[in-house]
Amino acid sequence: MRPRTLDEFLGQEDILGPGRLLRTAIAEDRVPSLILHGPPGSGKTTLAHIVASRTAHHCERLTAVTAGVADVRRIIEAARERLGRHSRRTVLIIDEIHRFNRAQQDALLPAVEGGTVTLIGSTTENPFFAVNAALLSRCRVFRLQPLADEQVAIIVRRALTDSLHGLGSRRVELEPDACDYLVGQAGGDARAALNVLELAAGSVDPGPDGIRRIGRQVVADAVQRRLLYHHGTGDEHYDLLSAYIKSLRGTDPDAALYWLARLLEAGEDPRIPARRLVVAASEDVGNADPTALVIAVAAS
Repeated sequence: MRPRTLDEFLGQEDILGPGRLLRTAIAEDRVPSLILHGPPGSGKTTLAHIVASRTAHHCERLTAVTAGVADVRRIIEAARERLGRHSRRTVLIIDEIHRFNRAQQDALLPAVEGGTVTLIGSTTENPFFAVNAALLSRCRVFRLQPLADEQVAIIVRRALTDSLHGLGSRRVELEPDACDYLVGQAGGDARAALNVLELAAGSVDPGPDGIRRIGRQVVADAVQRRLLYHHGTGDEHYDLLSAYIKSLRGTDPDAALYWLARLLEAGEDPRIPARRLVVAASEDVGNADPTALVIAVAAS
């Protein structure tokens, strides 16, 4: 179900809309070295595949989870020879580039700077922390946002009707309330939505008419619990803590409880929001209520 063209690609209108820089660069086959940064299921790998399918340059792919310096040097040496003999550049796509250590990232520097390879790296981590500054300065960084619910719903409906790549040949029908529930639980992650849909479709038997009908409960059983992507040192960690503190400052207890629940449900150490509560009691409440700090310290 991976989109194969920019017209099939959903979301990211701010960088891929008509006339936008990246869309124009892809269409004209002059994509610079770039880092695609965004949450899981937002289309980073798909976008890299679209670039690879449209370019006249030679393409190589690596995943930083399994590749090492030797793999990088081998590709760069072949790219240098290809450029010298055939004047053909190389596009190097690296998934999860943040998993490369400093030495591995440094091995890319001369080739990227000299134009031997055009680097397209994808990462779920903040590239300004996870990617070396020297390499980052030679790349354009594009932030991909989570998909809107309407876009995830379109992707789900495509999967249900696509006989070649999706579930169309299996005659699967998703009830409207089940679709709404699935989209809501996906949280903007198209991959998660499709994985749940595939699991749900495999867990129901065809009816007398040969149609597999998926209800809300079947989807709920497949989801089990909503996936909350959270990293103890990532952007989500600080974004949630910021929302928690700002809710306290805004005297919105319901919102503060919501963000606290999000933190704890995602596996955050309870001592961290407790310490933030002490800071808020000291800096924001202060002498307006001296007992606030005493209570916060006792609770932590």
